[in-house]
Amino acid sequence: MSIFCRLFRFYINSSIHVALAVCAFTAITINQLHLHYADDLLFFIFFGTITGYNFVKYAGIAQLHHRSLTSGLKMIQIFSLFCFVCSLYYAFQVSWDVLLACIPLGLLTLFYAVPLFPSNDNLRTTPTLKVFVIAAVWAGTTVYLPKVAFELQWETEIIILLIQRFLIVLALIIPFEIRDLTFDDKKLATLPQLLGIKSTKMLGYLLLFFALGINFMSNSGDNWLFSEILISLTALAIYFSGKKQNPYYASFWVEGIPICCWLGQLFI
Repeated sequence: MSIFCRLFRFYINSSIHVALAVCAFTAITINQLHLHYADDLLFFIFFGTITGYNFVKYAGIAQLHHRSLTSGLKMIQIFSLFCFVCSLYYAFQVSWDVLLACIPLGLLTLFYAVPLFPSNDNLRTTPTLKVFVIAAVWAGTTVYLPKVAFELQWETEIIILLIQRFLIVLALIIPFEIRDLTFDDKKLATLPQLLGIKSTKMLGYLLLFFALGINFMSNSGDNWLFSEILISLTALAIYFSGKKQNPYYASFWVEGIPICCWLGQLFI
């Protein structure tokens, strides 16, 4: 395997790409609310996202196979530890209000992987709940944390943006849900398992339709145009998703949609 392929796989598997997507969503929020960039907040979110995602993805694997971990997984563990230390550093750079706002988001992430109920179920394995937890954490991180960091009041524009972000992230999850349909336990009762692929896609389009409608309730401006671009790209991602898709269709291309929109805000 070439060095480029190894680096690319590490980039995806170590959650760097998803962390950039979360930061891109946060930067889009900052632009839409006409705020100035807060590097400490963005770095805190970046390193915290990598730490949280890798904990959710690999904690169970590490416990079961800690003596026989592959070199790739060991590298991810070391990298995750580095990111955890970095997140602690930036935790001291942001306000106490931001850290307090992170508590419910952190608990949702923790109980997404750790059993919460006597039945040994966590939020990830609770039927149908998974996508709503993910959307809530993403919306909270990318809209609520900037609101707290910049000490903004609960104005209509922020509430609209929070609801819209929740709907868009829910729709963005659909290609992942369709991809995993073959492998998911039927007890999970995911949306494609309950509704079928076609109806799940229609639900995604409906979510995006509501997100677009909410867009017109905002104080329209150039920055809000990128919400419409984001919605359009998400609709295309849903349309082209299927049970048989490129291994990196969802984890790279779909996950990269917020990054593309953020770059568009910077250079257009």
